[in-house]
Amino acid sequence: MDVVSDAISAVRLGRPSSDRVRVGGTWCVRLDPYEGAGFHVVLAGGCWLLADGGEPVFLAPGDAVLLPHGAGHVLADSPVDAAAAARAVPLDRIREGRAGRIAPPERGAVELLCGKYRLDRSRVHPLLAELPGVVHLPAGAHGELRSAITLLSGEVDARRPGSSIALPSLLDLLLVYMVRASVAGAAAGSWSAALGDPVTAAALQAMHGDPAAPWSVDRLAAEAGVSRPTLVRRFTPLVGRPPMAYLTWWRLTLAATRLRDTPDSLAAIATRVGYGSPYALSHAFVREFGTTPGRYRAQMAATPS
Repeated sequence: MDVVSDAISAVRLGRPSSDRVRVGGTWCVRLDPYEGAGFHVVLAGGCWLLADGGEPVFLAPGDAVLLPHGAGHVLADSPVDAAAAARAVPLDRIREGRAGRIAPPERGAVELLCGKYRLDRSRVHPLLAELPGVVHLPAGAHGELRSAITLLSGEVDARRPGSSIALPSLLDLLLVYMVRASVAGAAAGSWSAALGDPVTAAALQAMHGDPAAPWSVDRLAAEAGVSRPTLVRRFTPLVGRPPMAYLTWWRLTLAATRLRDTPDSLAAIATRVGYGSPYALSHAFVREFGTTPGRYRAQMAATPS
């Protein structure tokens, strides 16, 4: 797999959820902080978003916004400050018609696709961790994202044949496109620079493509077509750790993901992530996560999905 796909797969839990919300008139709603990532897509009309501790952002028709760290936020029909945000009502009250009003398809109505992804925050990849609290993706700036939104808007009511399968897949596709666009647009981010640097990107691609291979700094340097010192000099400041330290961290992250998501034995997982024995993997796992693989698996199984 590639770095972006792996970063998302390692933290995704359960199934994404979404809902189409249509509202008109004067309204101001709050969404509490969430243990995951939230998103909104403006299907019609326009509105304002104010994240906790942030600045108001206007969302025009066709815009998407990703809140990768699950920040609490307010959506409103007009610019909103902290005082107005304090008077916001929960979004569920708007949905149920107890505050504001659910607007029929009429001029001036705002239609939103609101959703969220549950994430395991214990192992967030640094690529995702460095994203800002609010990522605004204007309409028309990202063609692939626009296509995904068009497809998703046709499935979100779950009334068409096959929607129960198509909808979660399209929501996953939407997340990939939003993260991809976020990373591409983060000119100041170290991971944007890492993926844009051909030497670092080649080493990362090699490790993510075959994490169980017997990699060494020399082999990774050969994959990148540079000398060992050149690889270390370019890789370390961009990724935040030397090549072999990153590989160890990624292998253990993969092991944790398989403990969480599969019934595979520790021996099978060890082979898959590049450890010579279950004992070697267990020792490294305890050092990284502070608990044994068995206890970790039991803990994750007891966590609601």
